Amino acid sequence: QAQLVESGGGSVQAGGSLTLSCAASGYINWSVSWFRQAPGKAREGVASLCTDGTTRYAEAVSGRFTISRDNAKNILSLQMNDLKPGDTAMYYCAASWSRYLCASAKQFDEPSFNHWGQGTQVTVSS
Repeated sequence: QAQLVESGGGSVQAGGSLTLSCAASGYINWSVSWFRQAPGKAREGVASLCTDGTTRYAEAVSGRFTISRDNAKNILSLQMNDLKPGDTAMYYCAASWSRYLCASAKQFDEPSFNHWGQGTQVTVSS
C-alpha cells in the first residue's frame, strides 16, 4: 500500500530552520505538496512539486521554503528557513495521482489530494 510518513518537525526559535521529510513509499511520479494547518485555521497549501519538476509556493513562505524530492530514496522534503511564529502548524505531505493537477492550478486544492501523511508538528517561538 502507498504510504506517506512525515518527520522532522520540532520546536525552533524565530529565524531558525527545519527540514521536514516525507517518506513516500509506493508513489511513482505523483504530484506532491506540503500543507499545513494551525489550530483554528483551515488547512492551507505551502509548497508543491509537479510531475514536471515545477514548484509553487504560498506567498507567505516564498523565498524561505524549498520543496524537493529524492526519487531514489522516495523522500519528499521541505526545507524551511527563516521560520516565523506564523509558520507554527501541523505540516502534512500529500500526493495526487492527477496528471492535470498543476495544469489546472490545483496544487493547493485540498480535495485534489486523497493521500495524506499523519503530519508533523512545527512550533516556532518568537
